[in-house]
Amino acid sequence: MAAVFLVMLYEYSPLFYISVVSLCFIITAAMVLGWFGFDVPVILRSSDDADSSWNIPEKRMVQKTNPFSLQIGITPSSVAEGMALRPGCLERCVLSCYWGCSVQALQAALHTHQHGLILSTPQVFQEALHSQYQHCQTFHVAKGDLEECISQMPADLGAVDFGLMPRSCYPLVALLTLADEEARDVYDIVANVTVVHVPDDKYRMSARILFQYLLTAQGNMFELKPLFMSAEEGGQVDLSGPTPAMEEEEEPGAEGMEPTAESEAEGEGTPGVGRDCVVCQNAPVNRVLLPCRHTCLCEGCVARFQHCPMCRAFVLESFALSQQLPAGEEEEDE
Repeated sequence: MAAVFLVMLYEYSPLFYISVVSLCFIITAAMVLGWFGFDVPVILRSSDDADSSWNIPEKRMVQKTNPFSLQIGITPSSVAEGMALRPGCLERCVLSCYWGCSVQALQAALHTHQHGLILSTPQVFQEALHSQYQHCQTFHVAKGDLEECISQMPADLGAVDFGLMPRSCYPLVALLTLADEEARDVYDIVANVTVVHVPDDKYRMSARILFQYLLTAQGNMFELKPLFMSAEEGGQVDLSGPTPAMEEEEEPGAEGMEPTAESEAEGEGTPGVGRDCVVCQNAPVNRVLLPCRHTCLCEGCVARFQHCPMCRAFVLESFALSQQLPAGEEEEDE
């Protein structure tokens, strides 16, 4: 009977048929979008949907003090003219520069660190490299000294480049270690290994840091990665100071050459201080989204997004830059 009724309506009212088909299409499309989790524009959502929150996993982090900082100097650099490095340490430290360091030798040395031989001094690091580098130069850096150190290969070596890509050696590997044995007992982080690209005749890309690793007294290795956020004056935020670093809590028995955790160093422009959330523009930024590492949300807004508001990447995890007390607890403390 229903079919006959619809046929009769179609014969006498084509507009009704078109309306029914359109309504069925809209309902079906809405169900499909909701099933697969596609974002629906906010203007199409009800007030109940707008208040929903997502359960984004919390990345467990432990705060550690990173005594090392190493930046590239402002002086123009090249293999022939040398490289300007600007170290900064909370204690007296030793900067060792290894020119033409073998890629395989460096990877083997880092692997050795993770299996018992702690690379806490330049002597141990050189032994782990098995002298597979072209030149080594050492600088003694005082506590809090930010002067640039100019490292250069001797002219008698006649080195002007390190060959065509792919290369078997890194142009420059810089090692920062604590000079005093007493300081090594105070800090968990005992060494900073930085791989630097230096322009030469075969590859003129500007000087930059390629990799940066922190080595701990427990034989762990963490890769330093930058956090991405906009500065108040349009510049980039410096996140590489010798200040507290956030490290993920390790699983027992973690081994291998891959970094077992991410280490996010906080610099002088500490994220979350003086910078507002890009969504509510009210609370300070305090959340780092992973894996894109954009630092753009506050504690209240992070639960409302499945995708990063900056790059639209899917958010797998997040962690707080600093522990903030709820408003009620802050008033009680005051």
